[in-house]
Amino acid sequence: MQGLDKQLKVRERALPTLKNKESALRMEVRKAKDKAGELEAEYQQKVSSYNNIARLWGEFDHSMIHISNVELSSKKIAGVFTPVLENIEFEIKVDNLFEMPVWVVDGLHIIKKVAEIAIEREVYLRKMELLDFARKKTTQKVNLYEKVQIPGFQDAIRKIKRFLEDEDNLSKSAQKIVKDRQQKQKQEAVI
Repeated sequence: MQGLDKQLKVRERALPTLKNKESALRMEVRKAKDKAGELEAEYQQKVSSYNNIARLWGEFDHSMIHISNVELSSKKIAGVFTPVLENIEFEIKVDNLFEMPVWVVDGLHIIKKVAEIAIEREVYLRKMELLDFARKKTTQKVNLYEKVQIPGFQDAIRKIKRFLEDEDNLSKSAQKIVKDRQQKQKQEAVI
C-alpha cells in the first residue's frame, strides 16, 4: 500500500507540470504554424508579383546562384530541441556583371529573397512538426496519468484499505467470540 501511495503521489505531483508543458507546447505550435503561414503568404505574394516578368526568367541563367550553406542552431522549447535559422549563404558564379543586362543583378536579389523566405518557412514547418509531436506525446501522458494511472492507484489503495479494515473487523470479531467463550467456560466452571 505504501508503494502504491508513493507512486500515486509521484504522478499527482507530476501532473500539473505535464499540463503546463502541454499548454506551452500548444502555444508554441500555434506560433510556429502562424509564422509558417505568414511566410507562405509572403512567398506566394513575392512569386506572384514577379509573374509579370516571367519572360525574363527564361533568359536568366539559374546556375549563377545557388545555396552554399544553411546554418541552423537549436533552441530548447519546453524540453524539445527545435531548429533556428541562423544564416543562409549563397554562392554567386558570375564572370562579369558589367557585361550582363541590368535586370540580372535584380534577379539575383529576387532569387535570394524568395529562397530565404522558402527556407525560413521550411524551418518553421519543421519546428511546428517537432513541437506538435512532443505535444501529442505530452497529451498522451497527461491523459494516461489523469484517466488511467491515478484513478487506478486510488482504486487499488481503496481496495487495500477495505481489505485491511475487513481483516481488522474479522480479527476483532474473532477475539470477541473467543473472549465470550472463555467467559462462558469460566461461568460453567464456577457452577
